[in-house]
Amino acid sequence: MSQRDYKKRILRRARRVVVKIGSQILSSPRGIEEGRIKELVRDLAALHDQGKELVVVSSGAVAAGMTRLGIHQRPKTVPQKQALAAVGQIKLMALYERYFARFNKSVAQVLLTHEDLANRQRYLNAKHTLQALMESSIIPVVNENDTVAVEEIKFGDNDHLSALVATLVETDLLVILSDVDGIFDRDPRAHEEAQLISLIEDIKRAKRGLSGESRSLYGTGGISSKIGAAEKAAAAGIPTLIANGLHSGVLPRLFDAKEEIGTLILPEENRLASRKHWIAYNLRPTGEIVVDQGAHEALTQKGKSLLPSGLKEVRGTFDVGACVRCLDLQGREFARGLVNYSAQELNQIKGLHTSKIEKVLGYKAYDEIIHRDDLVLL
Repeated sequence: MSQRDYKKRILRRARRVVVKIGSQILSSPRGIEEGRIKELVRDLAALHDQGKELVVVSSGAVAAGMTRLGIHQRPKTVPQKQALAAVGQIKLMALYERYFARFNKSVAQVLLTHEDLANRQRYLNAKHTLQALMESSIIPVVNENDTVAVEEIKFGDNDHLSALVATLVETDLLVILSDVDGIFDRDPRAHEEAQLISLIEDIKRAKRGLSGESRSLYGTGGISSKIGAAEKAAAAGIPTLIANGLHSGVLPRLFDAKEEIGTLILPEENRLASRKHWIAYNLRPTGEIVVDQGAHEALTQKGKSLLPSGLKEVRGTFDVGACVRCLDLQGREFARGLVNYSAQELNQIKGLHTSKIEKVLGYKAYDEIIHRDDLVLL
């Protein structure tokens, strides 16, 4: 099947849509580009009039701050960027509010940090807020809370944030608008013969199949982050469209089933349950555990829980309930999960039979180190 065939089926049932607008679309070396926001808002309002529930994930706060303060060179220090974001976020939202109001649309500002989505209760609170806004026909405009986000709580980029928001609101489609036409088979900047990949049916296999030369194109913050976002969305059963937002009228073309534009990444057939997706992609692992071959086979092939007898090594310091990476004997990560014991406790009971846990620790909270319900195979 072609991209058009799949797109026709996806668009037919795409009632809720998350649209990520990259900073490259909204800004230039001069700062924020109001004309681009105006055009995108016009097309977003038209989609909303068609009955789509929209969530907009928008970058551009720093660029808007530069425009507001008359600064023409992007600052290099984190505090300076955070200060500009604090000033610019007001201007950015004012622009969205002004232009959406021309179409009688109301918008709401939602600022998030990684901790908001890593904490299960705050994750659910954010989910309920966004759902309430959409049910009231209000368009949420989401951005990372750059004024307080530091290295340990940053999403890293808004591609990642858009995928988490798409999963959070259980969207039917994720659209990523950037300054690229989509995903290519090789670096189009170095090869004139580079071909746009219009359809990716298996994002994991496509990611593994990239040549070393192609990987240079997928650096941090570039196509790599978009592929990562699409992979996270695919795991939740959400398709992704990546297209060039600098092209005029890109949104109407993306939502025209007859148009073949950008790259369409199909979702996985066996989607992760909501809680397991949260474990895999919202939590940041704080440690690692190495398991033996028998435990690896029990986890990956038989759907078992991880017992102390299969544990070979514990790396890092973490508490009960922490998210850890599960590695095989070759050091390859194959799963993530929530531990029932701290790192200190695991070092005491590793390699032991379950019946000996209480004798060593003086108590036994659980038989399993990680229960299969808290384990996600990657």
